[in-house]
Amino acid sequence: MRTLAIDPGSRRVGLALSDAAGKLASPYRVLQITSAAQAVDQILKVIAEEQVERIVIGLPLNMDDSVGPSAKSARELGREISARAGKPIVFVDERLSSFAAEQNLLDRRRGGEKITRGQKKARLDAKAAALFLQEFLDGKLSSLP
Repeated sequence: MRTLAIDPGSRRVGLALSDAAGKLASPYRVLQITSAAQAVDQILKVIAEEQVERIVIGLPLNMDDSVGPSAKSARELGREISARAGKPIVFVDERLSSFAAEQNLLDRRRGGEKITRGQKKARLDAKAAALFLQEFLDGKLSSLP
């Protein structure tokens, strides 16, 4: 089952895709956005182009498990995408995914890979989406209500 992961943000939205078998996640793209409507339109294009069957959206919960403004925005984004695409939406806890993605890129840089600040910024959100998508596909992350 082809799955799209979305790491929502107010200026950038990270996207990751699974393979057709739904086993492996890979960073796909980072969308530069100015509005939620723009994000939805671009995501709907990806869903159609890549034949996505399921969508996983990362909820940036607060460290005390409370739902803040960013998580509320992510839920609204998910509802809009689900309504327009007709695809099932799964929400997962993605609190530390951006931190883990940044650490991964730093490790690669220490290993000798040339990554500029601009490249890091461009890859970070998609890498974060790929990390929580892979955890979800591996059964390590369960869906949130």
